[in-house]
Amino acid sequence: MVEKISTLQQAIDVVEALEPEEQAMLLDIISKRLSQQRRDELIIDVVQARDDYQKGNTKRGSVADLMTELDE
Repeated sequence: MVEKISTLQQAIDVVEALEPEEQAMLLDIISKRLSQQRRDELIIDVVQARDDYQKGNTKRGSVADLMTELDE
């Protein structure tokens, strides 16, 4: 039976075949793309939170109020 190599392992093998400078460039590119993805997700969350607030789907209160509500 032939073992199937995972996609991640294939990617690692390709990266290891690159020159060190190319590996550093790839790392920088991936890091920037991950940061952009996180920013995009945060923007979506903020838009949703604002929408919920405008529709009255949020509550205001202190930490004590929250703790009281959680205990109920």
